[in-house]
Amino acid sequence: MDKILSRVSTAAGALAAGAFTVNSCIYNVDAGERAVLFDTLRGGILPDVRDEGTHFIIPVIQRPVIIDVRTKPREIPSVTGTKDLQMVNIKLRVLWRPVIEKLPQLYRELGTDFDERVLPSIGNEVLKAVVAQYNAEELLSKRAEVSGRIKQELIKRGAHFHLTLDDVAITHLTFGREFMKAIEQKQVAYQEAERQQYVVLKAEQERIASVTRAEGEAEAATIITKAMEKTGNAIVEVRRIDAAKEIATKLASGRNITYLPGGSAGGVGSPGLLLSIDK
Repeated sequence: MDKILSRVSTAAGALAAGAFTVNSCIYNVDAGERAVLFDTLRGGILPDVRDEGTHFIIPVIQRPVIIDVRTKPREIPSVTGTKDLQMVNIKLRVLWRPVIEKLPQLYRELGTDFDERVLPSIGNEVLKAVVAQYNAEELLSKRAEVSGRIKQELIKRGAHFHLTLDDVAITHLTFGREFMKAIEQKQVAYQEAERQQYVVLKAEQERIASVTRAEGEAEAATIITKAMEKTGNAIVEVRRIDAAKEIATKLASGRNITYLPGGSAGGVGSPGLLLSIDK
């Protein structure tokens, strides 16, 4: 019985040692990742890149380094000056990924945190160089052009460090307090100028209307004078009749109209009166 237990324990120990050895000799590379090997006997990082899947290594001598190669976003803030010496606070959103074929060299030169070492420095460098070529107003009116130039320059700089930039865009752009105050004052002055222009145009239109009205009245007076010269007082009588009709129409529409007949005093008859009595 003791012999059986001894054999079982020996087999279990051998099995555990074998499982540990096998586990030490293999490693997995997940989706979206690549691996480079550090070999102590062959002088450090090997030049080949291991793809996704399970791979073998020599324990103790070789060590895998797993690197994420998926596209990742990064925000790069910067405070820089424009061509007209205005300070601007600008932020870039960069979508980047490492060049897979250059992973051994990238790891050898920069380590695994290469994005922390490279992107902030080249981002600030390119932003300061490009923004300095535009004044503050052009940054707003030519934002697409500025973003395109920044993207072009960043792609060139990133290629030197074996990084691929899929997209670069300006996500935040603000100016200093003094510049914003100057813009506000300029807008107020522009609105005031527009208002003054409207006042001038309105006065001009009123002047033209007054002249036109005066010319019309003068022409009407001339016509009336000529008519009176031809017909005598007939036109005056016509106007009197029209005025009487208008007064009669207004009185007829009133509800509180009282008629007081006239009397005679000293043989002279007085006309009757129409009174409007309000409640």
